[in-house]
Amino acid sequence: MNTQHKTTILLAEDEPALGQIIKESLETRNFNVLLCKDGEKALATYKSEQPELLVLDVMMPKKDGFTLAKDVRAIDNNIPIIFLTAKSQTQDVVEGFTIGGNDYLKKPFSMEELIVRINNLLQRTVIQKTSEILKISHFTFDFPKQTLQYKNEETNQLTHREAHLLFHLIKNKNQVLDRSLILTKLWGNDDFFSARSMDVFISKLRKKLKQDDTIQIINVRGFGYKLVY
Repeated sequence: MNTQHKTTILLAEDEPALGQIIKESLETRNFNVLLCKDGEKALATYKSEQPELLVLDVMMPKKDGFTLAKDVRAIDNNIPIIFLTAKSQTQDVVEGFTIGGNDYLKKPFSMEELIVRINNLLQRTVIQKTSEILKISHFTFDFPKQTLQYKNEETNQLTHREAHLLFHLIKNKNQVLDRSLILTKLWGNDDFFSARSMDVFISKLRKKLKQDDTIQIINVRGFGYKLVY
């Protein structure tokens, strides 16, 4: 008997044809999909069925995707949320991430891209749930809560991406963290702009760890970064 766990995804999409296509495509990949055609139904289904990931269309009747995400975030701050939208303005993308979205796909999109993004978010969630509190010299890093504390001083809150980047650096302590690999894993690609963004996040982590001069994040030119302590 096949006892393999099926991840339950709540899909909120008001276009019947597109919703059915996405549902059937995900089900062929062994996902259990709950399809809702408006935001109010989606919120009720979320509360009753407790899915493991949300795929939300932004423009929906009764309750739009952004409002729905706010309602969900008031209940659960950790469930992965992917927004689907035909909107392309930067302000809409920014609003989606500010509300608490983890990823954002502009229509039209390929099903393969959606599936890759779903699997990446689920993988991150598994890592986060199973991770214990980690020690970095005199720092305490609580990955699930995304906090960093030096000795008994005030706790420093990390962003989602800072926390995941630091987690991978710690797991590869004293080894080079491959630049291309981590860019693809956390940024979705390893292009020039993503690489520059990663450099900024490395600089932010260095500043947050500077209280302990035994800790270094070394740039290994052409390869990646190494956390040493």
